[in-house]
Amino acid sequence: MKKIIVSMILAFTLTALVTGCNSSKQDESKNKVSETDVQNQEAKQGKLEGHSLFIFCGAGMKDPFEEIATEFEKLTGCVVQVTYGNAAQIQTQIQTAKEGDFFIAGSAEEVRPVADFVDESKELVKHIPVIAVDLENSKHINSVKDLANEGVRLIVGDPEATPIGKIANKILADFSIKDKVEIISNTATAPAMMTALETKEADAAIIWKENVNEKKAKILDTDEMSVYIKTIPAAKLNTSEDKEAQEVFEEYLDSDSVKNIWTNFGYEMAE
Repeated sequence: MKKIIVSMILAFTLTALVTGCNSSKQDESKNKVSETDVQNQEAKQGKLEGHSLFIFCGAGMKDPFEEIATEFEKLTGCVVQVTYGNAAQIQTQIQTAKEGDFFIAGSAEEVRPVADFVDESKELVKHIPVIAVDLENSKHINSVKDLANEGVRLIVGDPEATPIGKIANKILADFSIKDKVEIISNTATAPAMMTALETKEADAAIIWKENVNEKKAKILDTDEMSVYIKTIPAAKLNTSEDKEAQEVFEEYLDSDSVKNIWTNFGYEMAE
């Protein structure tokens, strides 16, 4: 009986020792993986010290793109200079200065006038136009044509200078209500539209989805606007003076980090 008990104790002790060794090896393995990950991250840091990028970006994407550029600088050490403006301004700069690494445009149409300076383009996120109304939808707007109802005050962007202004103009024309709507301002910025809806100076706005502050306004639930969805592209310019930095930034645009920044600002990823 004593022999049996001693044998059981020995077997249990050996099992515990083996399990402990295996656990120790697994912990060591995990530590090695963790250390490798850290080393990989550290290897990326400062990879482009002394390099620089010059990027053009539509003014409407300033908030997310500033964060994207800042994170890239922190990660690589590359200096990123970004010029923001409307499409016409940026197109003129690219054509006259013949410099730059990327053009982050409001739509593919905005890239066409500078096609001779573009190597390739990749789709980043969707630019979705919506109708926003005051939180109570006090004028009972349920469709595009309701914008022409008596007493409805509409606010839109500049059709000569902004993509959303041009789209608003086209929407009103396509639905044959351009001459029937009451437009209180056609040069409004997105913040101005939100303020007008919140203070009820306006009843509706045609605006990009990502610019709607849902604490101040409500997005109209209608699929009438789906045909006007645009895609924001990153046009890779052939005027780059730093091809290495350009290639690394192009890869960075596909990272989860960048995708999270876009989605945090209300954008939907391009399919």
